[in-house]
Amino acid sequence: MQPIGFPGLGLEFNIDPVAFRAFGIPIYWYGIIISIGFMIAVILAHYEARRVGLNSEVILDVALYGTPSAIVGARLYYVLFNWSFYKNNIMEIFSIRHGGMAIYGAILAALLSTVIYCKINKVDLWKVCDIGALGLLIAQAIGRWGNFVNQEAYGGPTRLPWRMEIFDIDAQARISVHPTFLYESLWNLVGFLFLFWYRKRKKFDGEIFLLYGLWYGLGRFWIEGMRADSLYWGSFRISQVVAFVSVFLCAGLLIYYRKNKKAY
Repeated sequence: MQPIGFPGLGLEFNIDPVAFRAFGIPIYWYGIIISIGFMIAVILAHYEARRVGLNSEVILDVALYGTPSAIVGARLYYVLFNWSFYKNNIMEIFSIRHGGMAIYGAILAALLSTVIYCKINKVDLWKVCDIGALGLLIAQAIGRWGNFVNQEAYGGPTRLPWRMEIFDIDAQARISVHPTFLYESLWNLVGFLFLFWYRKRKKFDGEIFLLYGLWYGLGRFWIEGMRADSLYWGSFRISQVVAFVSVFLCAGLLIYYRKNKKAY
């Protein structure tokens, strides 16, 4: 793997995507980083559930059902919008280790499984979503560093002082690009810190989740415009379309509920 440089900052990193091997099986940094983010999210959600009087076992159940749903959703989303390739390479659909996961697919699938779980078990959906939103943001902030190690999810060319320099296989040369993984990681971290502070001041159940959708959607719409590896639907970047819809819906619901629900 070629080194990752930040020439404007005088930094260079040589990171092997494989952290170590267990019984001959490569264990990748990407998976380790994602797992760390997931564990921190679950631990945070566990304690947050206890704080608001929700059975913490509910959080474990939601994570148990939501995790495989998110993996399947992330893959299906990516495959769906890359069907021109996968229709002729069906077996590649199952080759997750070759890459191809989409965060919005993961979020939508995990949300669907949570809705179904809460409906069946008569659990307050909005309260669970508020807790989950905090975990999602911190997990996403951490998870983006897996993209850094893999040298993926980067942006277009730039000469800004904080530009990232990587080796481009197609160009067979080193190029300077926007470190969009870093932009999104920082955006999510700021959003998490704000929502963590605001959670004790929320006006109604569901507000934290809707603010998450609004905040992440705004950031993703902006950052996606710089990405060099976007999935497209015609001439539209799919993630920008989803982000726009997310912002529109969450903003509308926030306005509606603020007008029609009493504050605590």
